[in-house]
Amino acid sequence: MDKIRTIIADDEPIARRGVRQLLGPHPDIDLVAEARNGRETIHALRELKPDLLFLDVQMPQLDGFGVLREIGANHMPAVIFITAHDEFAVRAFDAHALDYLVKPLEALRFAEALERMRERLRSAKVVEVSRKLSVLLAMREKKQAKQRILVHTSTGEILIDAEEIDWIEADDYYAAIHVHQVRHLVRESLSSLETRLDRSRFVRTHRAAIVNVDRVCEVRKETRETSLVLRNGVRLPVSRRRRSTVTKLLRSLKNRPFADSFLPVAD
Repeated sequence: MDKIRTIIADDEPIARRGVRQLLGPHPDIDLVAEARNGRETIHALRELKPDLLFLDVQMPQLDGFGVLREIGANHMPAVIFITAHDEFAVRAFDAHALDYLVKPLEALRFAEALERMRERLRSAKVVEVSRKLSVLLAMREKKQAKQRILVHTSTGEILIDAEEIDWIEADDYYAAIHVHQVRHLVRESLSSLETRLDRSRFVRTHRAAIVNVDRVCEVRKETRETSLVLRNGVRLPVSRRRRSTVTKLLRSLKNRPFADSFLPVAD
């Protein structure tokens, strides 16, 4: 078989280097490009038309599912997904027997996934994988549709995708949804919104706030208080009774720079 032309797509330089090193012992792999985000990945796929793509699920701006949606399942190469903490992705990949790797990558599982992919490329099973990708994308879009929040404004109505949300705060009988420095009011309780949002991405920090953990850049611990600092500078306190839940979720995000140093806080 000819060499397998391969692209690595991941926004983290360390993660790309890890995949590159794990590919080292496999002489049949020809690494033709690396991409740092969804847009670069789409451009590389269209220009280079590779045989295999290592695709990070959680890339900024346009994630792995966005790449899949834009290229189309029928035009995707063989894909090995890479994920750090996307609960939906892991369940979906398992359900559809799609290959995925969980960060931090393990050499044995990496080699096994690569061998399965070689077998698919040698056979007619690539067509079946395209069908599975189509079903996966449909499931993802259905899930996202459930998490869209309708906001009434003075000029009409807008739909907010959950992934765009920075954080949400209680405001009397309303909830204030913060999206890119804009504050939207919806007549819905925080508890109701909490049930609609992905528990692997959103967490209640105290009775009056829910935060998108993808927006957290720092955890501050002082004498009697723990707080989360978001990328936009907003600082949100973590209540004592919710510290354990917040800590557990943050510790599961192994790809975050503060994960190893964030110690549990006793109640």
